[in-house]
Amino acid sequence: MMSPEPHAMHRWLQQLLGDWTCESSADMGPGEPPAQSQGTEHVRALGALWVLCEGAGSMPAGGGEARMLMTLGYDPDQQAFVGTWVGSMMTHMWVYRGTLDADQKVLTLEAEGPSFKNDDATTRYRDVITLVSAHERTLTSFGQQPDGGWKQCMQAKYTRTP
Repeated sequence: MMSPEPHAMHRWLQQLLGDWTCESSADMGPGEPPAQSQGTEHVRALGALWVLCEGAGSMPAGGGEARMLMTLGYDPDQQAFVGTWVGSMMTHMWVYRGTLDADQKVLTLEAEGPSFKNDDATTRYRDVITLVSAHERTLTSFGQQPDGGWKQCMQAKYTRTP
């Protein structure tokens, strides 16, 4: 069996460990105000190579509680961050591949998933995790537009709880 040593990028992920509260805002479409929601997230290690981000929060427009699970790791062979995201509100499993910026503050994860504008199509998405400080981070989600540009569809602010 393989027993790889943690890479510097695996150690980078350890900064996410802990308990967090979250406030988010989601684009609900033209002419609609952004939907606000709150939640929590517990991030724990799975050995030294993976982190598991387990979240819970309220869905917009009285949609009830949502539960989410994100896995993140680093694949030295691909020289990329890899992971998944699943939520109790959909059947699609998002599969991530991403990179860290040169300052090691911004992790950009890309995935493909269902288009929220066309039921028969898929589109590319980008989730950007920004480390603001040791106790604050953001997650900003973008969808790729037909012209190739990116439009922000959601932003969440996470604050570490003591």
